[in-house]
Amino acid sequence: MSERGAITAADLAKATGLARSTISMALSELRSAKIVLEVAQAMEVRGVGRPTSVFSLNPKAGTCIGLHVGLSGLRLIVADVSHAVLHHAEIELGLDYTPRAAMRKARAAITDAYRRSGLSPHSLLGIGVAVAGPVAPDGRIQRASIVPNLAGVNIRDVFASAFETAVFADNESNCSALAELTWGAATDFDDFVYVKIDVGLGGAIVVQRRVVTGAAGAGGEFGHISIDPNGGLCRCGNRGCLELTAGFRTVLERMSHRLKRSVTIDDVVERAFAGDVDCVEAIAGIAEAAGRGLGIIGSILNPGIVVLGGTGATAGPLLFERLTDSYERHTLLKRAQLAAEQRMRIVPARFTTDGSLMGAVALVLRGLGALQGGG
Repeated sequence: MSERGAITAADLAKATGLARSTISMALSELRSAKIVLEVAQAMEVRGVGRPTSVFSLNPKAGTCIGLHVGLSGLRLIVADVSHAVLHHAEIELGLDYTPRAAMRKARAAITDAYRRSGLSPHSLLGIGVAVAGPVAPDGRIQRASIVPNLAGVNIRDVFASAFETAVFADNESNCSALAELTWGAATDFDDFVYVKIDVGLGGAIVVQRRVVTGAAGAGGEFGHISIDPNGGLCRCGNRGCLELTAGFRTVLERMSHRLKRSVTIDDVVERAFAGDVDCVEAIAGIAEAAGRGLGIIGSILNPGIVVLGGTGATAGPLLFERLTDSYERHTLLKRAQLAAEQRMRIVPARFTTDGSLMGAVALVLRGLGALQGGG
């Protein structure tokens, strides 16, 4: 339940491999302890048909912190175990902040969040940290071009030193994929690819409901596939990376220069829907490049489902249609050659702007489930 949200006893049995009688007994004990609630009735039409109970973790069983470590500060949410967000805060730190400053500010913000929400600090089950960069399995940030002072820092140790609770950490795109897997567009899929189009381009690979992080934590770094070795210099130090053309960074710089003010992705999308030709063409160019990159990913992984998230996904059909056409031109197997069930589908993420935060909460729930030997 910590991984899949509300679920039936039959699905729990299937997911765990345990006998229905064992699941039934465990659920009965968890309900008595008020850890699990029967939240709904789903009707199954099988002959006469019987109502099937759906179970969920009790929201009062505890709370989790989701923390996103970004360019100039932190974003924070407090959520209960049913993933209801109880508090949201943004913490400005300025550019190039230190790990100590991040820890200090986060501790103050979390204390304030529990006070404002009327929650007991003792309800805190754990903290999940989403980081803009590869994170090794032990919590060490491998590279951090966005937050350079955090490179080489074990972010789990930083926050564990300030809180008497479990701390989990992962890359922001991996966290977003977990949010989609747990509560979003991919709840019904065991395997999928997540692609995040934002200022940069991120991604994640999910196999058998587990994110493939790789040996050093850099699995799914699609944005840093080198498309053109003679191309522009990427923030990662390499040249011609996919995110240079499939992310919004260059577009935002150009539009800011044109409009003589700071421009966000939301501004570009809004202007595109209002008919601004430059913005429409800019989004089309990003979609074309992203589709070409997705063709490479498709040739390697051949996923059945691609979940497309990030702020760029709010462009809807302006992005999706061009991206799908581009993918079709750059992939080996064409739609016309495949049966319907074999065709790759690109679906919009449920969480476009707060996926990493929700995924950080999911990181806590999954991590605690693993520590306790349950799901």
